[in-house]
Amino acid sequence: MAIETIQQRFSDRLKTRRSEHLYRQRPLAFGPQQPQMQINGLCCINFCSNDYLGLANHPQIKQRLIAALQNDDISYGSGAAHLVTGHHLEHHLLEDELADWLGVERVLLFSTGFMANLAVLETFAQKGDVILGDKLNHASLVDGALHSEAEFKRYPHGDMTALEKRLQQAQAKEQQAVIVTDGVFSMDGDLAPLPEIQELARKYHAWLIIDDAHGFGALGQEGKGTLNHFNLETDCNTLQIGTLGKAFGCSGAFVAGSETAIEALIQFARPYIYTTASPQLNAVAVRQALRLVKSADKERRHLQELIQQFRQGAQQIGLKLWSSPTAIQPVMLGASETAMRWSEELKQKGFWVAAIRPPTVPQNQARLRITFSASHTVEEVDALLQALDEIHRQESSAKV
Repeated sequence: MAIETIQQRFSDRLKTRRSEHLYRQRPLAFGPQQPQMQINGLCCINFCSNDYLGLANHPQIKQRLIAALQNDDISYGSGAAHLVTGHHLEHHLLEDELADWLGVERVLLFSTGFMANLAVLETFAQKGDVILGDKLNHASLVDGALHSEAEFKRYPHGDMTALEKRLQQAQAKEQQAVIVTDGVFSMDGDLAPLPEIQELARKYHAWLIIDDAHGFGALGQEGKGTLNHFNLETDCNTLQIGTLGKAFGCSGAFVAGSETAIEALIQFARPYIYTTASPQLNAVAVRQALRLVKSADKERRHLQELIQQFRQGAQQIGLKLWSSPTAIQPVMLGASETAMRWSEELKQKGFWVAAIRPPTVPQNQARLRITFSASHTVEEVDALLQALDEIHRQESSAKV
């Protein structure tokens, strides 16, 4: 390979990405995270946040943080990794409370969900093992699998026949199989068929890793997630991974599992061992958020009502929806250019909705990724549907 500058390596690639309507830019938000926001100077209603329960700007969390700041026992920075001096009492209490909530032996905190997924897969999937991952798994699960020393095979999305075939192949080779799946798929919004996956895992003695970033808080009794939504129980060969920056409205992530599994991460997971602990104040905020999550049945019901309202209205308009029962509602548009155009037109009408394009989603499956929060109102959803109807009519007229 020829010696080159950074400019030479990336200039043409950046131009190509822009010409293919795949260029990414960071929108600049002003004010707190909530449905009514100012983004890039536009006053708009935000329909692309993962703040499913509306906790990101909740007054009780703010009040708890103000009280904590007045406490001499709390600093903002943790100062070191958990294994040095960074593991504060607030972190420890939060881990215990999360474990009690989920009914597992232990929970371990991480700074981000991406880091948690890397740590789990690098640690548990070892040379000679095989990771079996759903084709639509989150990028962090894919990267974690690629960074491990295990063989990595992907099965078609939600295809249990294909998964069982791969499990049979692993069994014939005497390989330890590790099944990895999202609980709620972040771009499609559909649920993994966890009852069937768990049955196959137990039948073939496979380990099961579930990234439930978009399930915890929004689904299940007390928001306990996708496993609970399906009335399933965890076991010693199952790990659940959750983020605290979505339904919890805070930051960070956690891994929930057995005593042995958590101790293995503490001892062997490089992304855990060599990372500064998250701020003490974030643990304070999450502990308050957990109380709100557990008692948020009214908010979860309202969220489901908004989802049904949108799906019924979108179908009447004639929009192409995905089969999603969750707060993630993709409107399928196909071409990246079309998705960008719809997104821009919605912004001009006062709605912030992200256009999702390859490589985040497959080619020719560009979409609007509309997400709902319990903080949204019926009137705001009606207004969004009206705006979508206007754009759809304009597009249809232009094609005639």
